[in-house]
Amino acid sequence: MVSTVDAEPDGGRDCAQFVMSEDSSSWFHVANATEIPSPALLIFPDRIEENIRRMIRTIGDPARLRPHMKTHKMPELMAMQLASGIEKFKCATIAEAEMTAAAGAREVLLAYQPVGPHIARFAQLMQKFPSVRFACLVDDTGAAAQLSQAALAAGVTFEVWLDVDCGQHRTGVPPGPRAVEVYRQICALKGLKPGGLHAYDGHLHDSNAALREQQCDEGFATVLTLRDELIAAGMPVPRIAAGGTPTFPFHAKRPGVECSPGTLVLWDAGYSTKLPDLDYLHAAVLLTRVVSKPQPGRICLDLGHKAIASEMPQPRVIFPELPDARAVMHSEEHLVLETAEAQRLKVGDVLYGIPWHVCPTVALHSEVFVVKNGKAEARWSVAARARRLTI
Repeated sequence: MVSTVDAEPDGGRDCAQFVMSEDSSSWFHVANATEIPSPALLIFPDRIEENIRRMIRTIGDPARLRPHMKTHKMPELMAMQLASGIEKFKCATIAEAEMTAAAGAREVLLAYQPVGPHIARFAQLMQKFPSVRFACLVDDTGAAAQLSQAALAAGVTFEVWLDVDCGQHRTGVPPGPRAVEVYRQICALKGLKPGGLHAYDGHLHDSNAALREQQCDEGFATVLTLRDELIAAGMPVPRIAAGGTPTFPFHAKRPGVECSPGTLVLWDAGYSTKLPDLDYLHAAVLLTRVVSKPQPGRICLDLGHKAIASEMPQPRVIFPELPDARAVMHSEEHLVLETAEAQRLKVGDVLYGIPWHVCPTVALHSEVFVVKNGKAEARWSVAARARRLTI
């Protein structure tokens, strides 16, 4: 199926307004591009390392970091985080959790409520990696009861965190009587032990940093009220993990709170545009080629839905060297652009693009090309894009 800009919810966006000054240089050019089949995803470890340094500088203590692995899904990148002193991580799938444990994590939080066969798989994870501290989320008493039964049957104890809805209304239970009831169930059921509170405020991404911080503080205040209520009722609340990338700098100011930024290790055009207060480097770049010039002023690239996340309105990718480019058609294998530069471009020419949303873009690629000193020197498998590794 072909989608056009006119069909997008906001009618499309002009690429020119999203080109970042950092990307005006040619840092992303690869000397051996002729050896790389397109479309391909390039990864720049030196820039990733700098992003990790900036992340740690923001929070001060790497022990308070629990970065989300869904952004990259690669053990090699996780090794870079481990080398920086980060030992706790957050995942969205059993496969991600298995990859993270196998790569050397000390703690792994499955930021999801296990249901169906995933409950047994979670128990198997604990049995396969007994030295790793695993935990999962719960927001439902019935789900908690099922976890209890599975834990007893497997001879393990599940550490369970309450998933708190602090405003996003996607998952979790809002602070109040029901939250207390679910947490009390977690504390009472055999085979479970309470791990604390998890509060993800992914709905907060206002470009105004002061407003975003105010909204973040207001939402988190309800989490603190719930924590105090639980403690007053005699229930332990060992830890709190809060936020994602947009609210990371605000939660980083809260002593004792664990923070879970994910996107910032690779960064993307979406966040660098919407969150100018966050200073990170683009470290993931798409390499694509001109495959056709269907008419004057247009070029067609081999960068379809299968290579770039397509859930967002256009532009889904920013081309630093084509600031006037406008997407006019996007389908499974093709991306058609209108640009005044079309005349100078030839079929087969290489272009480089910054993905608008990097996390689902990475998941579309089975491997990435690792660029060092301006040359693609290795390939890394995007291991945890699979739904199943061994468990």
